[in-house]
Amino acid sequence: MSIRDIFPIDKWDFKSQSIMAGLPEEDMAWLTAHQSVHIYSKGEIIFREGAYPTGIFFIITGMAKKFKTDKEGKEQIIYVANAGELIGYHAILEEDRFPDSAAALEESKVGFIPKEDFLETLRKSPLLNRRLLKTLSHEFAVLVNSITLFAHRPVRERLAIQLIVLREKYKVDFQPGMPVEINMSRDDLASLVGAARENVLRALAELREEGIIITKGRKIIVTDVPKLLSVANY
Repeated sequence: MSIRDIFPIDKWDFKSQSIMAGLPEEDMAWLTAHQSVHIYSKGEIIFREGAYPTGIFFIITGMAKKFKTDKEGKEQIIYVANAGELIGYHAILEEDRFPDSAAALEESKVGFIPKEDFLETLRKSPLLNRRLLKTLSHEFAVLVNSITLFAHRPVRERLAIQLIVLREKYKVDFQPGMPVEINMSRDDLASLVGAARENVLRALAELREEGIIITKGRKIIVTDVPKLLSVANY
């Protein structure tokens, strides 16, 4: 049974994999004509808030976090992107600076597509245009849900929802019955949940005592998905 059969994960999860997936060969050739590939180590910045964009980024392998930083330097993670996703295109579409930053959550291979190739492909490809429009509309709906989540739900429920979403993102070569390891620092997890680190640690300890998760260092394994869904209040 898919998680989508029992939980509305698309209400909480950005998804840009569908932008690139199955594009016609001609469109892909235009888009990647001058693509370069870079390896980013864990924690390395891919692009920084306030910088002018010179292209977009395609995550080939690995994962990245998109985040904003407040005046005190505290991060608020907006989104976790994994392999197959595009990031950094909003600034080019808006003809503005990057509205947020991105950094690798683990060693990641990332393709860089120059701005000119991206815009030229948009001009030539009606399919890419439609997919971007659909993705942007979906992202707006997710942001609205996220605002409601932070405003009205307690930390325990917010954490449960984020663990459900992260569990899907960390599935690699997944087979039914396999454990899924969520490998994220507690600081990053607290930033994603939008709560103090101490409160997230307390909620994790409760979930562990209830047999819903197990932890191995920084790794989290959900052992009882139905119970976690119940905690998420769905």
